[in-house]
Amino acid sequence: MATTLASTRAAASRTATYISKGTRLSSGEPLVEASRIMWTPHNKLAKNPQVLIDTMHRKLYPGLYGSDGRPTSKLEESQRIDKSWKSRVSPKKKELAERWGETLVRNKLIVYPRKGAPIKKKCPDPVSTITQTQISKLDPTGARTRLFAKSNPECARVGDILLVRLRSGDPFSGVCINIRRRGVDTAILLRGQLTRVGVEMWYKVYSPLVEGIEVVQRAAKRARRARLTYMRNVKHDRGSVENIVRVYLRQKAALGTAEGQKKKGLGGVGGGVLGGKKGGKRGKRRQV
Repeated sequence: MATTLASTRAAASRTATYISKGTRLSSGEPLVEASRIMWTPHNKLAKNPQVLIDTMHRKLYPGLYGSDGRPTSKLEESQRIDKSWKSRVSPKKKELAERWGETLVRNKLIVYPRKGAPIKKKCPDPVSTITQTQISKLDPTGARTRLFAKSNPECARVGDILLVRLRSGDPFSGVCINIRRRGVDTAILLRGQLTRVGVEMWYKVYSPLVEGIEVVQRAAKRARRARLTYMRNVKHDRGSVENIVRVYLRQKAALGTAEGQKKKGLGGVGGGVLGGKKGGKRGKRRQV
């Protein structure tokens, strides 16, 4: 096999040498140099390409021409660029062409000049601007922003027990194990228990469905981690916080009732002076 390949390569190289030199082979037929095989057009055809095109067309389609070389039917001429194309351009494009160059009109592209200052000078940081606008709409008082701001010393931290009130649905309370600060998408993760089963819920701080967020109980000391995911283990699980929340709501209701009674007492004392209803006497009972 190796001998056959070697003989084939030798024969190929010898043949290429004979062709390049223009010598005869053993068959006795003379060879022509490769440079003479390439066809070069006539000087007249080279100067006038249309003559070359017509000649090639006659050879390719002889049925369309007669014996005298003239076409038997009318041939469709190729579409040529009209030199008077500038006269048909609208005045607006002419004005733009004089200002920006003729390439603009030729490509039918209209470039309008810049109006006013660039946007970077007017609004260097558009993302933060939009974020502040959305937060001001969703939290007009700024209470929720201050509740989760790191600059606030009394802000809510992980480990605190939070109570989330919803506009539709029951409130949910649990230990905050994660606070994800993402601007408008700021959210908190609460872990509690329902029927002795651990439940975790994500709540968006600026969501319109959230009516309010309250801190029920602060952590005994500041947590050393940003995410208290270790509370999912049985060893560190806080369990149900229902009793703590019940005591908090009872105290809050008692304080609210006391404040309400104080306001009512002040109103009753000053009622006669200010022209309000007089107390101390009841009206007549209706007889059935």
